[in-house]
Order: sequence, then C-alpha cells, then structure tokens
Amino acid sequence: MEIGEQNNAVARPDGNLSPDPSCSRPRLFILSNVQLVCDGLMLALSHEPSVTIVGSSDLSISPAKIAEFCPDVLLLDVASLDSLEVCLPLRQVLHDVKIVAFAVTEVDQEIVACAEAGVSGFVSRKGSARDLVAAVHRALRHELFCSPRTAALLFSRMAVLSARRSTAGGGAILTPREHEIVVLIQKGLTNKEIGRLLRIEHATVKNHVHNILAKLQVRRRGQVVAQTRRPTSTPQFKVSHTRLS
Repeated sequence: MEIGEQNNAVARPDGNLSPDPSCSRPRLFILSNVQLVCDGLMLALSHEPSVTIVGSSDLSISPAKIAEFCPDVLLLDVASLDSLEVCLPLRQVLHDVKIVAFAVTEVDQEIVACAEAGVSGFVSRKGSARDLVAAVHRALRHELFCSPRTAALLFSRMAVLSARRSTAGGGAILTPREHEIVVLIQKGLTNKEIGRLLRIEHATVKNHVHNILAKLQVRRRGQVVAQTRRPTSTPQFKVSHTRLS
C-alpha cells in the first residue's frame, strides 16, 4: 500500500503540531504506516476520557522527534512488515515509554517476537479501541494485557529460554569477533558502520550477523540485543487476562 506524503507529518487531533505538556492523562503516540489507521485511531481514542492522543506518524519518524511529544505509551501497528525493528531505537531514546502492539495475530512466532522486542501489551486484530485503552493502563501499571493463550505461550517461551541458557553456558557459543559485533549491534550500529569501525568488508559483517542470529536462534537484530542483555533474574509482572479471540 502506498503511503501519502502527509504520512510523515506528526499531527494531533486538533491539528496542533506542538505537544501539550499540561495534560495529566496518559499521553499516546500512534505509529502506523497506514494513514487511515492513524486517522481512525486518533478519532476513536479522542473520545476516550482516560487518555490523550499527542500525535501520530508512520514508522520512518525518528525517535528524537517522538520524544518531543513526551509520550507515555506508543501504540505500534505490527501489521506492517518489520514494524518491530523500530522498538530497539525507540527504547534507546525513550527509556521509560511503554510500547503497546496492536493488530497482533494469534500466531506464536509473532507473539514471541513482540515480547522479545520489549512490547508491554498485546491487542489482537479483533481488539477494540477500548481494548487498546485497557492495554495502555495495564502497561503503565506494569501489568500485561493479553489473552490467556498468549500468557501461556509467553511463560512457555520463558521456560525454553531458561533451558537454553543452562545448556549454552551464557554467551560462550559466540566467537570473540561475534561478541565484538554483538556489542556494536547493542549500540545501534548498522552493518556498514560496523564494517567501517572494525575495518572488515560489509559482506563479512553480514556473515557474522547471520551466524550470530543462527547461534542465538533468533531472527532479528533487535532479538539479539534482548537475548544478550537479558537479566539473570526473571522480571516480575502481573498478567491481566482478557478475551481477544
């Protein structure tokens, strides 16, 4: 689907481009590559008394630009291809912001990918605007808004990762060069930037990254960061079940 030029613009429901710092309700910023989705959500959520919409944009917007709006929660449309790739740079700039994913399919791989990207709430493709608002408030209370099936899947994934850490002996399976590249990936460097810094060919960097993904059994660079920075203790959170199917 083609996105119009206006899709890069940040706008509030009232047309004002400047954030309003006086609002005490949770401040929401919408991210979607579909302008109709942004417009529809801004209209629907503008009628919700417990939240405030401060802006919307497609996924090309810089984290620094979003930070100017001081959002509490980002609403991320995960229906777009590679949408989860924006989570890492967003979290590096907006340290305390919560990310609530919407349009999530009930597919195991997508749910796990969302969790590994640092998503704080899940709203399925059948979810409503009120489900989205509920997920926002749950996320701000450090609770997880999801279906019972999603909760079961996430706990199952935690058990698998715990067993994998035990058998892999931490990060010992990576070579010294791969460890170097992981550190640079954590800093947000691209393959080209890594190649220039380490004075190696771009194709060589790509091969190293491919091997790192295979060894860690992940598919995305953001998952490498989540895997290698995972704390030794399991974080505590409450799970709030809801019917999303």
